[in-house]
Amino acid sequence: MSSPRFAQITWPLFRIVIGLLFACHGLSSLFGLFGGSRGTGEPVPVGTWPGWYAALIQLVCGLLVLAGLVTRPAAILASGSMAYAYFVVHQPNGLLPIENGGVAPALYSWSFLIIAAFGAGSWSLDALIGQRRTAESPAEPVAERV
Repeated sequence: MSSPRFAQITWPLFRIVIGLLFACHGLSSLFGLFGGSRGTGEPVPVGTWPGWYAALIQLVCGLLVLAGLVTRPAAILASGSMAYAYFVVHQPNGLLPIENGGVAPALYSWSFLIIAAFGAGSWSLDALIGQRRTAESPAEPVAERV
């Protein structure tokens, strides 16, 4: 099998898995699911800066990236929020992610940046909407020769 054939399968799967995992972080912090915020079993209090807002971004952007809907803007917002988390929360504790506990934010930030650059791929609502727009657009009239 050729590499492009694998890419048509693996790229959408990569986007879906990253979106799902990111949304799970949001569910954990917003609703206390999956062990809650930082393993406490409790959600982040509503309106708490930056935790509650970060969790909201994680849930919404994770679901949008998972579905492949407005993927690029959602991925840019998610990437930026993870870059913020890395530089504000983790980086002051050490230079490298392995030292400061910032491996997950660094990986999410770069993953979402790549998703923003390459787009959603074939298995996405963005692709479906694009196909329908193309199919519904009227053909341009052919100029008559005089």
